[in-house]
Amino acid sequence: MGSRHFSRSLAVQALYETDFHNKEWGDTLQILERNFAEVQNGSYEADLARYLVRGVVEHRVEIDEIIIKAAPEWPLEKINTLDRNIIRVGIFELIWGKKDEVPPKVALDEAIELAKEFSGESAGKFINGVLGTIYDQMPKNKLEIKEQISK
Repeated sequence: MGSRHFSRSLAVQALYETDFHNKEWGDTLQILERNFAEVQNGSYEADLARYLVRGVVEHRVEIDEIIIKAAPEWPLEKINTLDRNIIRVGIFELIWGKKDEVPPKVALDEAIELAKEFSGESAGKFINGVLGTIYDQMPKNKLEIKEQISK
């Protein structure tokens, strides 16, 4: 597992713990830091994991609105907690991520791989469907995204 992939898995793990235990979203970065202490230095990129956690926490309400619109047949609270947080990371990278470092298709592939690895083959297909829908409908700029969310 590459260090960037492992960094994403650490970010998802912290988001999952926050979500599963109904903790305050503002505590997620502390959970991530605690998790860093449990893994070998050099096996992950701490800055990437922090960036993903901060981004998802900052944009969580908007991200959840996007999920609701992209998967209307799946109420947000009915989506498996792990899958929901993998989707959140994927959406953050697709829409607000650093596209020069992580092209949208790479962000999509990474989310699918996390789902297959940690949640199973059917989760990979579900996440591919949700993120693929979002990717296909992605506006070209953030202003368009804001307009779509507010509709």
